[in-house]
Amino acid sequence: MKATVAVIGAGPAGLVVSRWLLAQGLEPSIFEQCPTLGGQWTALPGRSGVWPGMHTNTSRILTAFSDLPHDGDLVFPSGHDILDYLHRYAALFDLTSRLRRDTLVEAVSRCGREWLVRHGDNEETFDKVVVAAGRFHTPALPDVPGLDSFGGDAGAISSYNYGGPSSYRGKRVLVAGCAVSALEIAAELAARGAERVVVTQRRQRYVLPKFVAGVPSDHRMFTRYGALANETLAPSEVDRQLKEIVVESAGSPEQYGAPRPAESLFAAGVTLSQNYLPAVAEGAISVRPWLRSVTGTAVTFDDGGVEEFDGIVFGTGFRLSLPFLDGDVRAILNLEAGGFDTDRYTFHPDLPGLAFMGMWDQSGGYFVPLELQARWIAYTWGGVVEAASEADQRAAIAACHADGPRKTRMNLAAVTFARAAGVEPRLERWPDLQRALLFGPLAPSCFRLEGPDALPDAPATFAREAAAFGAITDNELTARELSYWSSVKDS
Repeated sequence: MKATVAVIGAGPAGLVVSRWLLAQGLEPSIFEQCPTLGGQWTALPGRSGVWPGMHTNTSRILTAFSDLPHDGDLVFPSGHDILDYLHRYAALFDLTSRLRRDTLVEAVSRCGREWLVRHGDNEETFDKVVVAAGRFHTPALPDVPGLDSFGGDAGAISSYNYGGPSSYRGKRVLVAGCAVSALEIAAELAARGAERVVVTQRRQRYVLPKFVAGVPSDHRMFTRYGALANETLAPSEVDRQLKEIVVESAGSPEQYGAPRPAESLFAAGVTLSQNYLPAVAEGAISVRPWLRSVTGTAVTFDDGGVEEFDGIVFGTGFRLSLPFLDGDVRAILNLEAGGFDTDRYTFHPDLPGLAFMGMWDQSGGYFVPLELQARWIAYTWGGVVEAASEADQRAAIAACHADGPRKTRMNLAAVTFARAAGVEPRLERWPDLQRALLFGPLAPSCFRLEGPDALPDAPATFAREAAAFGAITDNELTARELSYWSSVKDS
């Protein structure tokens, strides 16, 4: 009898894990509280942080799964394009027949060797559960004295509730934060009729345009080489190399009139945004220190400056919230203390039959690592790859607990899951693709070159995707690439 799996969430994570569970002979049922699939990409008010007019900050090649390319030639698809893509993906693998729409999962608990899922007045048992409910639904708002008393007629909201620029035309708007949502919203407001736009930040990040010299920046920043360098080189050298890529591509924020960031890119952070720094340079966006307090419509900043605003938008990130998990599960995961104690964001040896999808925070697009995590889960439960030993899992969990919550990078997550799933391509097997595998985009096709579910056309597909924007058109390393690669090989 086939094992049954409750998949909680029908966004990209829930859909891709269901596709791969089916391939391994398991029987997923997909629970979705919304009336349609898509997760964040539904753009439904109150259920999604995607606003009208939003486009991805990751390129179409890295915002796709390995079985289905995007239609059209848009480099950065719109939110509507991504939703359409997810519907096509669900249709391709007949996932819609397994979708339970308008079904809110209220509790997940252990029931002997099975798992009990409660929704409404119904309770069902499943052999396994995958939690794919998303981690970007509960905004993390800062504690600012007086914020509750803010009197601007546009209100104080999270970027999750931002509905577009129309309600801010002719208004003075403060945007708080330095993540991508904050910078993209600030740039949109400045271009679409706000009277004044001010960004307040705790620290200045480096800012990398989405597109540089005709190549999407995620093709340059999130490479296999970068993951290997992270494992072999001193952190200071990895920091130097990444900063070199960013600054040579976009300059440093102080050159545009923004504050000077920390010398270390790791200390400062980096955000992808095409139009933010040019808007600062033109005076369309002003940058202030962090806000200290709010009184009525007046905001006092840490430098003592005071300014009046009609609206405030907080792009200050999200906290992980999984309220439907039973208390003992939450305790094992250390959720109440703000942790997420798991082996590579996925399994816990004390919770057999439970897995998680997409519960990490990162720079870069999620589609590629999500598919690899889905394959790891499906291959583990399907017996294709051996499950990690309890000792190895507990060591990974102890390291996760010691590190605490932290941001990673798309390429680090992708390579981690690819290795666990047994699909990381070996450089020596692909001499004609070596440069693309090291310094090209981490396209989903490169993880279908070998291992379980390898595709015969994957080499040609990957070569084409690596050369799509003229970045990797031959196999000869540039002088910089050769220097970088030598530093890793010699370590």
